[in-house]
Amino acid sequence: MAAMELQTQCVHAGGYRDEKTRGVISPIFPATAYEYLDSDARPYPRYFNTPNQQVLVQKLCALERGEDGVVFSSGMAAISTTFLALLQAGDHAVIQDDIYGGTRSFVTGRFPGLGIQYTLVGRDPAAIEAAIRPETRLLYVESPTNPTLQIVDLRRVATLAKSRGIPSLIDNTFASPVNQNPLALGIDVSLHSGTKYLGGHGDLSSGAVITSRELAGRIRAAAAGLGGNLNAQSCYLLERSLKTLGLRVERQTGNAGRIAAFLESQPRVKRVHYPGLRSHPGHEIAKGQMAGFGAMLSFEVDPRALSADAFMRALRLIRPAMSLGGVESTICDPARTSHREVPVEDRERLGISAGLLRLSVGVEHVEDLIADLRQALAGH
Repeated sequence: MAAMELQTQCVHAGGYRDEKTRGVISPIFPATAYEYLDSDARPYPRYFNTPNQQVLVQKLCALERGEDGVVFSSGMAAISTTFLALLQAGDHAVIQDDIYGGTRSFVTGRFPGLGIQYTLVGRDPAAIEAAIRPETRLLYVESPTNPTLQIVDLRRVATLAKSRGIPSLIDNTFASPVNQNPLALGIDVSLHSGTKYLGGHGDLSSGAVITSRELAGRIRAAAAGLGGNLNAQSCYLLERSLKTLGLRVERQTGNAGRIAAFLESQPRVKRVHYPGLRSHPGHEIAKGQMAGFGAMLSFEVDPRALSADAFMRALRLIRPAMSLGGVESTICDPARTSHREVPVEDRERLGISAGLLRLSVGVEHVEDLIADLRQALAGH
């Protein structure tokens, strides 16, 4: 059979065929104890090898073009476990500065106590290269970045990492496998907060790592000791959600492009951050490495005309809420939510002002979303 397109892979890749009942969806295997005599297969949830965990990894590998992976109970469990699997005392890591606040806080708050050194750097591959030391053991980036939607040249980062024999990692949450396949660009490890686009309905916490068999084995071994496994019911829900991932993200991405153009035309909006806009500094790089520009954007309203808080309170359809990637559109101010643990001076240097708003665009009709934004900008 010819290679399947992504939308078909979302539905048909992976899965567990139950020959006894012949159901067309994977059954849920809630067991935490399995018989082991006369069998080499010894499933156990904390070993990340139960049927529901395995079929989920198969689907994610098809979507991300990876060899193997591990699914976790949260995005931070995936990220922190991967760091701890690949780094030890005396090692050094090069970490992109403008990344998700929770990841940044883990690095700055936990690495020193573990004897792991790190350097926070900008997005320029030249700056990343300059930060590499003989003891550097990984490079970590994010693109598009959270929350200012900046773009990193992933091919250049991957080439640099391979030339030094260092694994390269990316948080691919904002793009999702629909809009970006980092492994195909040469990146070694793609991580996701599955709570966002992979789950997509605001009701499921999960995380995922997709990579090579060798690195997945190292990560899975560390994960068994750390215990961040995803239970069977949640695996089932995530597998179900992935079947509509292509449909959801394509609609959300189309909506986001229209909304970004609308906001850029509004006099009460100071600036809009969205890689699909020609005015975005990373637009050309994004065109070359993304299938679509994503469904996330951020912007600042002019505080002389309207405060960010007043704008959010005036919205009637778009809901001020934390998290992102759901079918419903949500908005938040990262300074008080995703990046609240980042020191104020660092937030300001990274462009995360008190007035910056991050918009997660949903699947609603785009004209309804634009109408809501328009009336909120009008201040009544």
